[in-house]
Amino acid sequence: MRLIGLAGWSGSGKTTLLTKLLPALIARGRTVSTLKHAHHAFDVDQPGKDSHSHRLAGAREVLISSARRWALMHELRDEAEPKLRELVAHLSPVDLVIVEGFKSGDHRKLEVHRSAVGKPLLYPGDPHIVAIATDVPLANVPLPTASLGDIEAIADLVDELARPYPP
Repeated sequence: MRLIGLAGWSGSGKTTLLTKLLPALIARGRTVSTLKHAHHAFDVDQPGKDSHSHRLAGAREVLISSARRWALMHELRDEAEPKLRELVAHLSPVDLVIVEGFKSGDHRKLEVHRSAVGKPLLYPGDPHIVAIATDVPLANVPLPTASLGDIEAIADLVDELARPYPP
């Protein structure tokens, strides 16, 4: 599986870009999965549901299945947060995995930069950034760039720059 990440400051539009990029890549015949890093505690099941009760009762993993989908929740309890390569190993094979978050990871990343956020580029401080999607022209940046509004150009960059992971 080839992998590339989307990295950027909070509010830069990573999720918005991803929701536009996915249909463009799928239209090109790619199978695509995503992996999202959450910075805070999160919950995917609801209090009162059986899966929630199983998890709260101490189950290490809870798999929920229906005719439409299945989901696996794994409680870390007191374990360390898994590394990206461990999480990728849990995904079913696809053509492309797009990672949102894991900003400090060692995988190739496309930086999402929006000038209104008021933050500097992550590049050149991150040697794993291989391209930038931005809403403003950038001077003296030796990386490939694309306008945030040009989804096909960003899809071209993703197709060109994603690599097998782990290498």
